[in-house]
Amino acid sequence: MYIDKLLKVSDAQAFTATAVGTNVIDLSVARGIGNGEPMAMVFTVGVAADQTSGDEDYTFDVEYATNAAQSTGAQLVGRRIFESGTPTAPAQDADLLVAGFVFAIPIPPTTGNEDGQFLGIRATLAGTTPTITVDAYLAPLADVSQYVAYADNVTIN
Repeated sequence: MYIDKLLKVSDAQAFTATAVGTNVIDLSVARGIGNGEPMAMVFTVGVAADQTSGDEDYTFDVEYATNAAQSTGAQLVGRRIFESGTPTAPAQDADLLVAGFVFAIPIPPTTGNEDGQFLGIRATLAGTTPTITVDAYLAPLADVSQYVAYADNVTIN
């Protein structure tokens, strides 16, 4: 599967605290992209989530916003939560967040009032030493099951 660089919102982005993705998708005007062919924001873990202290939590959001910095008019589109220790519903176990793990957040159909011009992600990290590196990109939901991430097996000295 090919990934369009313009649809990639995080490229090997290392998160050590709450932050937005390095890029957003500018839709030109506020529009819902969940209408029509089902779409999803796909995340691939590049470097496993740190769980050293056992209290690290990782929340990944997909959101529309009215500006590229995602600081105004942010509207939640979808969310996945991963917790260390014993997760409470709807969270999943952070043990899943190993290198190569792929997960998707579907983008639901929306009405005009729910849309924004910019589509991006936000990672909310909590706990003592949370760190994780991910890629995130927009893709048709039907293609998600076809994507497999492999370690690059490259060591640079």
